[in-house]
Amino acid sequence: MAEFVMKDIVAKAGKSDEFVIASCATSTEEIGNPVHYGTKRKLAEIGISCDKKRAVQLTKSDYDRYDYIIAMDEMNIRNIMRIIRSDPENKVSLLLSHAGKSGSIADPWYTGNFDDTYRDVLLGCKALFNEIVN
Repeated sequence: MAEFVMKDIVAKAGKSDEFVIASCATSTEEIGNPVHYGTKRKLAEIGISCDKKRAVQLTKSDYDRYDYIIAMDEMNIRNIMRIIRSDPENKVSLLLSHAGKSGSIADPWYTGNFDDTYRDVLLGCKALFNEIVN
């Protein structure tokens, strides 16, 4: 969800040419699968498409490829660190930390609450975008 929300924010600001935004799995269960139907439905409700997305695995080389590696929760942070080994440039962070909040974004796969997850993702993505461009 966060990948597509961030892409939407960036596109609406006319800055798509200045950003490379992607999302990767930190575990192997969903590799190759499309976006969860609940997430897809929530994104469609707000006019965002994610039709062609398939899950890919985060790799160690992604650390050099991206300026920010954003996680939704502490489990993601642990999995990211297991893959990349170290974070000497402090690229890894929780999305909500960019909005001045502590804590994780609830995984709607478990909660079933895609509205709350979207609200938190939007808050975090807007804050991250403003942090980057300002």
